[in-house]
Amino acid sequence: MAEKKRAVILVSGGLDSTTVLAMAQSQGYDCYTLSFDYGQRHRAELVAAERVSLALGDIEHKVVKLNLDSIGGSALTDTRIDVPEEATEGIPVTYVPARNTVFLSIALGWAEVLGAQDIFIGVNAVDYSGYPDCRPEYIAAFETMANLATRAGVEGQKLTIHAPLMSMGKGDIINAGIALGVDYALTVSCYQATAEGLACGLCDSCRLRRQGFAEAGIEDPTRYS
Repeated sequence: MAEKKRAVILVSGGLDSTTVLAMAQSQGYDCYTLSFDYGQRHRAELVAAERVSLALGDIEHKVVKLNLDSIGGSALTDTRIDVPEEATEGIPVTYVPARNTVFLSIALGWAEVLGAQDIFIGVNAVDYSGYPDCRPEYIAAFETMANLATRAGVEGQKLTIHAPLMSMGKGDIINAGIALGVDYALTVSCYQATAEGLACGLCDSCRLRRQGFAEAGIEDPTRYS
């Protein structure tokens, strides 16, 4: 029996990354899930990331500790910056400087160690809230860099960055996850969730999530504070 291919899946405990994990599982990958304790405002997403990884049957779940709060510059890492509760124009203050580049770089290193040629990330260009590191051009550029910068790439083991949600609306993402058996009650998407994982219902992430369930015609399982 042929050995299953390995993949590293970035999981935040939120709706999108959980759906991506389910997609990778359905494609037959052995999934190694990766989360980051990067100085974010709340721990609930890390608890949720471990919960969904276990529920969906990953091979290993790793949490890497970073201190992005030491440089600040985002409402998600600096408590002096308020999380906006109304829609804003341009790149929002919830953008964490270079976050996906840092995360993908570490995922790339672990993929090399594991002998995995595939990395999955739940970025989305439709509901991406203005984040520059959630665009298709960025993912394509990172994949090119990954194959230039690694022993695996140089030795012909092409590395692929998968972003299967890139062109999907939130309702479509939810319907895809439901079809794969995802229990979204396990997930936390809120930018300022309580320690118990209760969502604020007001931030951009909460608004997009609620809108997605409405579009999908699915009852919203989110627990609000």
